[in-house]
Amino acid sequence: MLDTRLSSVLRTTKQKLELLKSMGLKTVQDLLEYYPRGYEDVSNLVPISTFSLQEKNASRGFLSPIKSVQTRHGKRIQKAVFTDKEGVQIDCIWFNQPHLARIHTTEQEVIISGRVKRGFSGLSFQAPMVEILSNNQVHTARIVPIYHETEGVGSKWLREKVQQVIYYTKYVEEFLPEDFLMEKKFPVRSKALEQIHFPDSTSEMKKARERLAFEEAFLLQANALQAKYTWKSAGEGKVIPMNVSLIKKYMETLPFSLTNAQKIALYEILDDMEAGSTMLRLLQGDVGCGKTIVAAIAVLNAVDAGYQCAVMAPTEILTKQHFAKFQESFEVLGIKAPKIEILVGSLSAKEKKRVLGLLAKGDVNIIVGTHALIQDTVKFKNLGLAVIDEQHRFGVEQRAKLQKHGAPHMLMMTATPIPRTLTLTMYGDQDLSVIDEMPPGRKEIITRVIQPDFAEKASLFITDQIRKGRQVFVICPLINESEKMELTSVTEEYERLSKDVFPEFQITYLHGKMKTKEKDKIMQDFRDKKYDILVSTSVIEVGIDIPNATVMMIRSAERFGLAQLHQFRGRVGRAGDQSYCFLFVTDADEGIPRRLQAMEKYNDGFKLAEIDLEIRGPGEVYGTRQSGLPDFRLANVMDGRLISQARKFAESLLKEDLGLNKFPLLRKKLEGLGNRFLS
Repeated sequence: MLDTRLSSVLRTTKQKLELLKSMGLKTVQDLLEYYPRGYEDVSNLVPISTFSLQEKNASRGFLSPIKSVQTRHGKRIQKAVFTDKEGVQIDCIWFNQPHLARIHTTEQEVIISGRVKRGFSGLSFQAPMVEILSNNQVHTARIVPIYHETEGVGSKWLREKVQQVIYYTKYVEEFLPEDFLMEKKFPVRSKALEQIHFPDSTSEMKKARERLAFEEAFLLQANALQAKYTWKSAGEGKVIPMNVSLIKKYMETLPFSLTNAQKIALYEILDDMEAGSTMLRLLQGDVGCGKTIVAAIAVLNAVDAGYQCAVMAPTEILTKQHFAKFQESFEVLGIKAPKIEILVGSLSAKEKKRVLGLLAKGDVNIIVGTHALIQDTVKFKNLGLAVIDEQHRFGVEQRAKLQKHGAPHMLMMTATPIPRTLTLTMYGDQDLSVIDEMPPGRKEIITRVIQPDFAEKASLFITDQIRKGRQVFVICPLINESEKMELTSVTEEYERLSKDVFPEFQITYLHGKMKTKEKDKIMQDFRDKKYDILVSTSVIEVGIDIPNATVMMIRSAERFGLAQLHQFRGRVGRAGDQSYCFLFVTDADEGIPRRLQAMEKYNDGFKLAEIDLEIRGPGEVYGTRQSGLPDFRLANVMDGRLISQARKFAESLLKEDLGLNKFPLLRKKLEGLGNRFLS
């Protein structure tokens, strides 16, 4: 019954049905789950003598026939007189609603609500809502639902249509366990749907919203956990034992000691790989916290156990950087050093064929690559661990392609700090390890907002840094000069800095439209200190490691998001030297945006992520489509208490009964949703 098409139950036009369809409303269930965005309480009926000018008023009485009259300015308005039960009268005026005169042709007992205005002749109702008295008021004398509108579909019209299908709630099946509903004092689903649209009281409305919001969060978490348990049970589950002696030997070769947070994360990863079920773990940490070395140790341990490892990154620049680091890092192991190869799109056909052949035969222990790793031509002999860096740049489908190679353990990494509640919502199918501690000796990067009047002083400071042997990044939002936007472009800034500001220094520039070989050469030359300043677009946002760079200069900083600014800042200060980030603003008169003030005050990426969420909301920060953020109607993705409760309840049900055989209606509901975490 709930899948009945609206076209067969609503009294309306074909055009209106098309508009509903464009809103995603095709069936009775769709309309019942189109929840109000708010409410207006006009349940208190009062006499005209007590009307307020500050808020809406509602009263019961008689309305004279509505007549259309023409004003002296040629406009037509509709007029009538409302008389309450005390005999007090008030004029009612509507603008450009001639249909009212055709509907209300006789005196009728009504309930009327709206705002009143004081004029020369006293109070008058301005465009009030009028509803003929009945046993079931929809628009007046109740808590009235307010819906999101679109052109051609107003809230009043939607109320009437929801009222036409509200009796279908009797066909709504309950899929949550009865004892849980009693424990939480939640209404059954049929009553919740009825009360969220037409509540009997404020308390009933709140109970309905709470139950339906919990339902949304619970279904998401149950969906995520089913995906997680399905993943863990995929394949035979490669058992990769911890080689403690090898790991200790390798760690002794490092010029630093791991932080406690790194050690905990490493243990969680190695313990997962040894447990016998397939690992799916997200390693999260701020820029510069040392995620890569943790992943490298996990890779080394898997290779020692006889498995191949794949390391995938989103760009060739970052991939080649990982390749160089892994090679350099493992060389100290001498003859036990694993065989490492790289696979990127810019390789020649001959070189690709060579690498693919070695990989298929098992003569390559570690393959570092871009999306090239998930092409159909790639074959592994014994893939045991896949590491995906900056995992938000890759989709679920790409992850699944790696899983097809014998269900390897999967380690995802991200340098985008995400508050824990949101992590459970976005990545609820993954176990979570967090590195929330920076390496000792790492100095906080001094960040300053630079207004146009102080640009010259900043340039003098940068000159001093370069003369001390340091290097500088300059970030611009555009590649070429734009006539429409007064933003500093890469080519324009390169010319300005080379000729007018730093003519004595070596400067180059970089942007995403350059060919790969050209970009690689520029980055290598900059790393080799052939250039003092690199002018670039956001292509260097993630993972670029230039230890000698101590200054990050960002032009038109107000044009970048907070997370992106923090990523830029993470490109300097990587060798322990005091480093600086200068945020140049275009217009001093517009004031300093809150996100730039936050950059000055905080270096902690997790704190900045919380501020960014406060300012913009999760959908804007992470992008609903990119991150897989759910399109909740009622639940708040940042409501930690709600998400945690939903998670615990989903865990308790699924640990006992993964197939939900005891709860067939819940199983049916989840199957109907599909799995957003597994392709």
